[in-house]
Amino acid sequence: MTKALVPPGSEIAGPATVQQAPAPVARPVASAPVPPDPRYLALRNFAMSISVFNVLGYTLLGFEQPWLWPILCVLTAYATEIGFEFLGGWAQQRPLRFDPRNPRSVYEFLLPAHITALAVNMLVYANNQLLPVLFGVVVGITAKNVLQAPINGRMRHFMNPSNFGITVTLVAFSSFVSIAPPYQFSENVNAFYRIGIVLVIAMAGTVLNASLTRKIPLLLGWLGGFVIQAVLRYWIYDVALNSALAVMSGIAFILFTNYMISDPGTTPSKARPQFMFGSAVAMVYGVLMAFNVVYTLFFSVTLVCGLRGAGWWVVHLARKRSHRPTRQAGTPRVTEGSLQ
Repeated sequence: MTKALVPPGSEIAGPATVQQAPAPVARPVASAPVPPDPRYLALRNFAMSISVFNVLGYTLLGFEQPWLWPILCVLTAYATEIGFEFLGGWAQQRPLRFDPRNPRSVYEFLLPAHITALAVNMLVYANNQLLPVLFGVVVGITAKNVLQAPINGRMRHFMNPSNFGITVTLVAFSSFVSIAPPYQFSENVNAFYRIGIVLVIAMAGTVLNASLTRKIPLLLGWLGGFVIQAVLRYWIYDVALNSALAVMSGIAFILFTNYMISDPGTTPSKARPQFMFGSAVAMVYGVLMAFNVVYTLFFSVTLVCGLRGAGWWVVHLARKRSHRPTRQAGTPRVTEGSLQ
């Protein structure tokens, strides 16, 4: 046999071993970023907008209410909302919708109450009487937790909280409470800035409703219906057309259009129902104006929201009745006495 030649200086220590390459380490796949909730973004932007507008109103524009009132209204709204949440959690045996130990969770939960408080205080004028304003805040928060209907399989509130609180306050204290005078939104600025305020509010509200709440069909139905009802009142009742349409140029109307009637929680989500909702509010406004009803903007939204909530209850009860099992003919009826 021939011996294998081994290069000089090398030694054979034993059988050769084959070293395996290390297994590749699996790298974690980066998950796609979760898009922010549009509802949260809408509520956050609403809350920021109305907060900034209140600060500007008290420092520059000429708000008539005492400066301490918005703070008291906000604290009252927070306490009422949290109280109802604890009460609802206890009564329904469910967890709270916010984590008391998480400031971010509490902040997100209180955004609707924050908006309601500032809106009621900003749009209601009670001279030096604070209690009617706090009453409106409590009524608005209470309506959100009490006036609910089965909408798309879950209980949801159907009354616009801010609008309903203002409406009930105007009815309950009609002798000395009214809507805040429109001049307070631009009392301390000249004509140039008055036009600028209207344009800024209109553009900011339009962007908000187009990108986040997606309520443009509702606004089109509302604005188009408002023009139609003004023309109809001009033809039928011979009202001044320029006066009927001039309402649309005021700051109060712009605020109402972009921040009140378009409430995402109490208006339809699909385009056609949105358009019908806005048109219905405009038509109810025209009917109330024909009967010389004051504070028509707020009453019209309250009536339409109430009819919408009643409609949801009618649909729910009709479906429940149709799904109820019927007793077949010849089947004996089981009564309590037959089981004893």
